[in-house]
Amino acid sequence: MGADREGGAWRRSMRALACTGAGVMLLSACASMPDSGDLRDVESTPRQDAEVRVFALPPREDAPPSEIVQGFLEALTSDDPQYTTARQYLTGAAARRWAPEESTTVLSDGPDIRVDRTTAREDGDAYAFTLTGTAVARLDQEQSYTPLHGRYSQPVHLTRDAKTGQWRIDRLPQGVVMGQSDFQRNYVSVDKYYFASGSQDETAATGPVTAVADPVYVRRRVDAMTQMVRSLLAGPTRWLSPVVVSSFPEGSALRAGVTALTPDDQNRLTVPLNDKGSRAGQRQCRQMATQLLFTLQNLTPTVDTVTLERTDGTTLCTLGEDRAETMATRGSLRKPEYLYFLDDEQRLVRLAAGTTGTVPDPVPGPLGEGLQRLTSAAVSWDERTAAGVSADKSALFVARLAPGGTLGEPVVRSQGKTENDRLTPPSWDEHGDLWVADRDPRRPRLLMLEHGTGRPAEVRVPGLDGRIDAVRVAADGVRIALVVEHTDTTRSLLIGRIERAAGSGGAPAVSVLDLRPAAPELEDVTAMSWAGDSRLVVVGREQGGVQTMRYVQVDGSTPQGPSPAALTGVQSVAATADGRLPLVAYSEDGIVRLPSGAQWQKVVKDGSAPVYPG
Repeated sequence: MGADREGGAWRRSMRALACTGAGVMLLSACASMPDSGDLRDVESTPRQDAEVRVFALPPREDAPPSEIVQGFLEALTSDDPQYTTARQYLTGAAARRWAPEESTTVLSDGPDIRVDRTTAREDGDAYAFTLTGTAVARLDQEQSYTPLHGRYSQPVHLTRDAKTGQWRIDRLPQGVVMGQSDFQRNYVSVDKYYFASGSQDETAATGPVTAVADPVYVRRRVDAMTQMVRSLLAGPTRWLSPVVVSSFPEGSALRAGVTALTPDDQNRLTVPLNDKGSRAGQRQCRQMATQLLFTLQNLTPTVDTVTLERTDGTTLCTLGEDRAETMATRGSLRKPEYLYFLDDEQRLVRLAAGTTGTVPDPVPGPLGEGLQRLTSAAVSWDERTAAGVSADKSALFVARLAPGGTLGEPVVRSQGKTENDRLTPPSWDEHGDLWVADRDPRRPRLLMLEHGTGRPAEVRVPGLDGRIDAVRVAADGVRIALVVEHTDTTRSLLIGRIERAAGSGGAPAVSVLDLRPAAPELEDVTAMSWAGDSRLVVVGREQGGVQTMRYVQVDGSTPQGPSPAALTGVQSVAATADGRLPLVAYSEDGIVRLPSGAQWQKVVKDGSAPVYPG
């Protein structure tokens, strides 16, 4: 019933559509459009911003209670900015109390409407229904996405107006509820950007700061650009806020009276600020403009310049995209020089990234000389240092990628009795610190080595339910992806927030906090890699299904766009935040790559463990 209701909502809402882009078509004009006649070609000049907006119909005179509830639910899926039509289905008091911005609950299908049989009499003055369904996700007030599992059940009560005799809803749940297909049609995920805590001070005189993506969902056709600017100014989401900062002064907002932002014909967006936002100095203003550019280009790539205005209308600063990339860096701006993997002699070798070459060269230094056979490796972001795990997974070595070096003693050893109970593949963060997990059942732990040397620091991971099977740190250095094996042998993908503090004796105190699922639909994750500023590529299996490869967002949602082409027997996968470089995997066919718009291509048959830097 839910799926049918959802499809019916779309069909009925389409009767009240309006077109935007070149202009808005009035509803009365839509009503007078012909619905018969010959087909013929129509010449037009397409515009990138042309789109169809859907508006719901108001309540029909003398509509029965079931139609009132149905119409209200349909109105929730329309493109009405303030839900004006939806409020017409409510009593005056209920319309004033209702807060649609409080949350959006997403159900697998549209909500089912179940009659409360104790009130099922239309000749009375009260009527009740229950909205039911299977919850899959929720957006909170910050528009942050959280996956859900379980049943949804909320009451809706109607009353008959004593004067007009019309049925209206007088009690209803706060927020908005809709089916998954309506959610995907109405909302779009956009990354807004903040800076990693401390990076502004650390790099103020030496280089760009580190930008961190904070994904939120906004209504796709309800002035998404202005929504994103307001969301950015409001600050980071609660989950990310402990590890990032905003350059905007506290209390910054759009200037009073500003209701919509639109780029000019030169692709420049002017953002008028209130008094608090107008107090920024020039460097701070440029960082503010950088946050805006990174955010808006994620939504509208054509915006290439941002101008911030003071309250009095004078220019605070102007910044173009070329200058923004000197102010801050993010994962999608990093372009690796090489793809790395292990050859048939278990040496670390490399190919120039993005080329079609198939003849690798050993890396310079001891890890490329074959003195120590390896089972996995990781290369630092600056591609000057590498770490490798021995063939039996008991020891972790670190060496410079330069001729003439020596290997030295392992920096970490595992006492696990079997290979599967020893070290995971390592991962480097942007600070040059090295991460690895020891899977020894007697002492499972997550370890970090500052700059890849010294005594390993044990990382606190409160709330961890199981042992860590894989580790990958994001390019921003403040988020970490973990594959965790649970007691029932299933493996899930979790995202944690990295927090650092000064420990005793000057040693770092590092924690991974607030773990949350990133691939809730997969019950057995076997491989993963970061593939964007807030996106990962994951190999896993759905319950009772076969192995699949897909992209997921760090918040647990599924990004738009196709999944990678099917590939069997995948054991590891490597990707970069730079979408121009091919996805690489190790499968039963050896090492293969997937260039954009192409099929999987063999790189080498006898090789394993491919990685890009990180």
